[in-house]
Amino acid sequence: MKLDMLKRFAALFIVSAILVSCGASGKNDEKVELSPIMKKALEEKTSRFYANFEEFPQDKKMLPIGVFDSGTGGLTVLEVMLSIDKMDNITGKMGSDGIPDFAGENFSFLGDMANMPYGNYAAEKKEQFFKELVVKDALFLLGDKYYKSPMDETPAGVKEKSKILVIACNTATAWGLNDIEVMLDRSGTGVRVIGVINAGVNALYDNIKKDSLQLPTTVGVLATKGTISSNAYERTIREMYPEKGYSGEINVVNHACAGFAESVDMEKDFVNVALTAPRADYRGPKMGLGSEDIKEELLPAYNFTYGKNDILYKKENGKFTEFQLNSAANYARFHLVTLLEKHIASGNKAPMKNIILGCTHYPFLLDTLVKAVEELRAYSVNGKRVYNEVLAEDLAFIDPAVFTAIECYQALREDKNLALRTTDGKVDAYISVPAYGLAPDCLDENGNLSYNFKYGREYGTEDMTTVFVPISRRYVSKENLSRLEALVPYSYNEINKIME
Repeated sequence: MKLDMLKRFAALFIVSAILVSCGASGKNDEKVELSPIMKKALEEKTSRFYANFEEFPQDKKMLPIGVFDSGTGGLTVLEVMLSIDKMDNITGKMGSDGIPDFAGENFSFLGDMANMPYGNYAAEKKEQFFKELVVKDALFLLGDKYYKSPMDETPAGVKEKSKILVIACNTATAWGLNDIEVMLDRSGTGVRVIGVINAGVNALYDNIKKDSLQLPTTVGVLATKGTISSNAYERTIREMYPEKGYSGEINVVNHACAGFAESVDMEKDFVNVALTAPRADYRGPKMGLGSEDIKEELLPAYNFTYGKNDILYKKENGKFTEFQLNSAANYARFHLVTLLEKHIASGNKAPMKNIILGCTHYPFLLDTLVKAVEELRAYSVNGKRVYNEVLAEDLAFIDPAVFTAIECYQALREDKNLALRTTDGKVDAYISVPAYGLAPDCLDENGNLSYNFKYGREYGTEDMTTVFVPISRRYVSKENLSRLEALVPYSYNEINKIME
């Protein structure tokens, strides 16, 4: 961003500032019971998690925007925020003005990689512990300290607090948004929190508006197990139905994408590019007869890639005895076909017109998904096109990131908290890593939290099993960095400036 453009933006904005009304957040939470972590943050001054909100800055304009996710998937949201130009910065109305909407803003990004995948906590009956993790993510971004190293006993690093929070994770939004809203309302800080699920549903209805509002339609939702189990997307779609003026029948097909997000972050339990044969510790989808299994008869429809060990398998007497996905692209193909198979099995005749990418990791594979849709349109068995009738001609993939960014901008503008800097903003980035001193059986062979320990922890304690440190090449693989450089260049360029 050129300096003169930013100065022009600031000068014009100040002239029009008197036209902007000040909004206010807050909700009636008098009857909400505080969880242990919320009580610690708000009331217990001796707790390591006490937030001391009384000292939060009153003037928040120059503070960064806090964005968090379970891993690097949230960078798809940050990428949009760094580049989006959907608003007229002078009037505040929708419309591009040639100036990025968040020009001059600083960002703090947090990827809670040590505790991912988030989608598995509900499946392991650890919902309360997971909600606590989400609140801890928020507390970190609201705080002013970080650990310089996982070996440090106390957080000696100093950072800025965040003026608004963006939960760039669908599962975290589904399970933790309400707790964060209540905590912030009681904090007296005036800080707001934005979640991606409402934004995704708003994007859906915005797309539906282009057609007749009376026609039946089918919406597909691809999300993690945790998000699907919360029913957050379908519930929100139904809740918004009256206010959006839609009168046609809406059929929602939900599919929990086991291992998809983890494959994008190259979690070793789901994808291991170093392997050439199936392994015992694989946790992704397997071949079988269940509705969530890989089906041998559908292999032509999946159209998996087999090069570079993208599939690990064994055969005996011409039959597969083991079959494991080993690339994010193959996870994407499998889950798309499975979603369509569920739609066919439902008996609903309305074509699938929109598919919500209900996890911020999934847009990384958008090109693969779009290509797979075109292949499936042409896929036939015995001369009959199997999927063509259930795929609308103008099927669209819905990425909630754009509407999330718009909602964040509008909230900052309403509260008069836009920075209006005449210089470029910056991005600071942090990730979680296992805390130093954990017993060996708490870790796997790669030094990460073992699966059993990760999903066996209890909530409400003062334990520190993970700590937040600055992002570093020591903690992010070269393969992941290469992928980020190609797919989220704005985010990568900013983070690359600070990585050691």
